[in-house]
Amino acid sequence: MIDNMFTMFGGVMSAMTQAQLANMRAASQSMELAIATQARMWGIHSEQEAPVDKRFKDESWQENPAADTLRQAYQIYAQWLIDMANGLEPINHTLHERASFWTQQWIDAVSPSNFALTNPVVLQETARSGGMNLVQGMQNALSDMRQGRISQVAENAFEVGKDLAITPGKVIYRNPVIELIQYEATTETVSDVPLLIIPPWINRYYVMDMQPKNSMFKYLVDKGFTVFAISWKNPDGSTLDMDWDDYMDYGPLAALDVVKSVTGAERVNTAGYCLGGIIEQVTVAYLAAVGDDSVNTATFFAAHQDFSDAGDISVFISKPEVLFLEWLMAVSGGYLDGKNMAATFNMLRSNDLLWNYYVHNYLLGKEPPAFDLLYWNSDGTRVPGRVHSFLIREFFLENKLMESNSLRVKDVAIDLGKIETPSYAVATKNDHIVPWRGAFNIRELHGGPVRFILSGGGHIAGIINPPAANKRAYWINEGEDVDPDEWFEGAQKHEGSWWEDWTSWLNDHSGGEIAPPSMGNEQHSPIMNAPGSYVLEN
Repeated sequence: MIDNMFTMFGGVMSAMTQAQLANMRAASQSMELAIATQARMWGIHSEQEAPVDKRFKDESWQENPAADTLRQAYQIYAQWLIDMANGLEPINHTLHERASFWTQQWIDAVSPSNFALTNPVVLQETARSGGMNLVQGMQNALSDMRQGRISQVAENAFEVGKDLAITPGKVIYRNPVIELIQYEATTETVSDVPLLIIPPWINRYYVMDMQPKNSMFKYLVDKGFTVFAISWKNPDGSTLDMDWDDYMDYGPLAALDVVKSVTGAERVNTAGYCLGGIIEQVTVAYLAAVGDDSVNTATFFAAHQDFSDAGDISVFISKPEVLFLEWLMAVSGGYLDGKNMAATFNMLRSNDLLWNYYVHNYLLGKEPPAFDLLYWNSDGTRVPGRVHSFLIREFFLENKLMESNSLRVKDVAIDLGKIETPSYAVATKNDHIVPWRGAFNIRELHGGPVRFILSGGGHIAGIINPPAANKRAYWINEGEDVDPDEWFEGAQKHEGSWWEDWTSWLNDHSGGEIAPPSMGNEQHSPIMNAPGSYVLEN
């Protein structure tokens, strides 16, 4: 207890010192700004670098003296708040995380770019259009109020099955939770071992099958892989009482049986994205525990391992918040509404996903651009309450996946150390949802070999990064480092997409070349063309 008191006292003293430094820094910067502003009034204008913050990159922010001064004053104030919040780190890490997150939310909200009278770009547009931008902006706002969200993309910008999710395929299996899509081969021969892809159930699967230019599914098919993908049903009354075990039974376990039946393969390569990766990992560990070797390899895209490092989303996850969330799901019919989930994730990048569109749509009165990833991001789904509660409590609150035999599914204890299956794990460097250092722990948790790749970009753009785009980079280090920062320091950087490295690795684990299998079989004959019906349900 005495040690705790000394630790707390030391933390408080450190916080007070940092607060004083923050005050002194802000006072000094404010004085410099006041002097520069006074000099500018007398025609003395010192050269300054253009703002890095894209909210203030328009030349009008520098050309208008009042706007320029306000912008700089805001940035001094913002940095002061950040420094004050960072001073809480020596006192309590959790308190620091929450204070930093909500401080940033306040900073983003009070930016002068968010107000018509203090944004010179909006003032210029108002003068040019005679105020019609504000009239159109009000109409946009009323339309969004009816939808219950800020529009990030025009509602009719894309059509699933026509513009997006158009890789040719057939739905060959359907149950109350999933449709299973088999994609048509485009090569004369294919790899012997088929590939089953498991997307997250909180979003539509077609994030991996956007337009042909950025479709992962098309890329894989063109590389000679036989690809199957799960499309989760948007939950309704028929799935109200389903739990995690049901999602495993109806989801990856059922899909594995169908893939083996259709292709004749004894083993299947699997790949899971985010929550799809979590249920994939638990399924692989479950199969290992019961002696089933159906999974040949397992790939994980931006999937949590250590839930004690849950990124910015952790500010919404504590016992009081979980109790409130469970109450909210109960009074909402037993589901977590997709709009609630989308609003939460938008807050993690509020400047890009909230305030940017507030200014663009409402103050400038413009229609949002047609961007496929944002269309997908707005196309949310519901989540069954029991499934979501299990995820939050067992994984995020209790972090049971990190402890051998702590988590139980289908009456079987889960031990990731029993996974001997070769694994490929991709994390993204700027991920606000799955911090890469937590995902890095898969190298220690799995009993089998793991190839770990760090991709540039964030949770979506870092994964959906086709080679043809020639964007970003990825890092590889095949050493045995157990510390993620040491691993990164010794990693080799490769320009472009990690997809090429992954498909090379998959080829090494996919057997020889065979003729493409039939689309479905007698037991699982094609039901309809891809993208199926579940992805279109509201």
